[in-house]
Amino acid sequence: MSEVILETSEIPAIPVHALVESDVANALDAATPWVRALAALCEFKGKVGQILLAPDADGALARVWFGLGADPDPMTLRQLAAKLPAGVYRIAQTPPGLAADQMALAFALGSYRFDRYKAHGGERAKLLVEGCDVAEVRQVAHACALARDMINTPANDMGPLQLETIAREIAEQHRAEISVIAGDDLLAANYPAVHAVGRAADPARAPRMIEMSWAPPGGGADRPLVCLVGKGVVFDTGGLDIKPSAGMRQMKKDMGGAAHALALGRMIMAAGLPVRLAVLLPVVENAISGDAMRPGDVLASRKGISIEVGNTDAEGRLILADALTRAGELKPALTLDLATLTGAARVALGPQLPPFYTDDDELAGQIEAAAKAAGDPLWRMPLWKGYVDALDSDVAQIKNDPDGWAQAGSVTAALFLQRFAPSGPDCGPWAHLDIFAWNPRNRPGFPAGAEAQAIRGLYRMIRERFA
Repeated sequence: MSEVILETSEIPAIPVHALVESDVANALDAATPWVRALAALCEFKGKVGQILLAPDADGALARVWFGLGADPDPMTLRQLAAKLPAGVYRIAQTPPGLAADQMALAFALGSYRFDRYKAHGGERAKLLVEGCDVAEVRQVAHACALARDMINTPANDMGPLQLETIAREIAEQHRAEISVIAGDDLLAANYPAVHAVGRAADPARAPRMIEMSWAPPGGGADRPLVCLVGKGVVFDTGGLDIKPSAGMRQMKKDMGGAAHALALGRMIMAAGLPVRLAVLLPVVENAISGDAMRPGDVLASRKGISIEVGNTDAEGRLILADALTRAGELKPALTLDLATLTGAARVALGPQLPPFYTDDDELAGQIEAAAKAAGDPLWRMPLWKGYVDALDSDVAQIKNDPDGWAQAGSVTAALFLQRFAPSGPDCGPWAHLDIFAWNPRNRPGFPAGAEAQAIRGLYRMIRERFA
């Protein structure tokens, strides 16, 4: 992405006055008569996202008033970025308590566009900032843009090999080690569930297991290990339990978990946080062919737990099972998995509020606090043990499609993953995030298409937990 957050500018920056509703009357009293008349004409009241562009006597834009509503939130500046004409701006006035770094980051997130396949949309508004770490803001914004670019890119240009290539580029940039096991080698390396889900794809789009490891420069071998696991289904037909066309339309985004894990890992490495890092990405295409897994098949898993396939469209949890088992072998201090896993999560909480699951109350509190501070909303959901029996299989140790009586599809998916998640005295806590990674409607600062969810809050949590 082009830089929209500036440290210096060769041209004067246009001042922006970010106002809460209660400050608008005083601001109007101090304004010139014609600005008051313009505000009245535009019915500017300082409501969330309202904007007033005030020209000078020559008609050039002289200053901007922007509404923060009654309860100011720095993330509202996502809307500002989408509404300003091209130019350089600076925040000249805000209510107390809005952090400069959060406002700058919100502006950068709101500036995002995906224009790979169409003519570029011209210059964007840019923000001149002071009083914050511009490099840090840019790193986080770039990582979020990377995740969104990957998710927005259609599957013909974002297959397993392309995802691997991006992972290799990130590893090279940050001097991380990376290994890739692909195709039938997955069986020899004991990733049978990953292989089973992805084996029906064309050989050029063979399944693979990507593992990246990193330690901070200058002796990080004794640092705690953070393990990130991301679901990498580059396209999901549903398999033999094929999706209807409406359900398949956006399945290019089913690798959103892998994109988010890579983006979060990139934030951690770029910041040089005092942790060791492992990023585990099971990457497959859930295709249909004569070799596709079938309903009723019983799969082996890396953990040795047999899995009955009740529905081939519940494939994400199968590949995550092998990856989470691998995570446990590394004895992590913290494991986070991210996946565009269930439609049930959207039924429960809608597209803007991803649920997360963990049985560790301390970690849950840290995630909630960091997500709130970062303006990156999450909501804890229960690992409700009363639904565990819905995963019982008559022919295997567990099945991937829970009995209908349980109904809570996102909860039962999390309970399935918990069977494979790192546990025991040598492993720290685990959390699962069932993200949507998508804006289903276009609104200022939130263009329709891919969205980065949860990773800004998780980055803040990791930074604070391991400080």
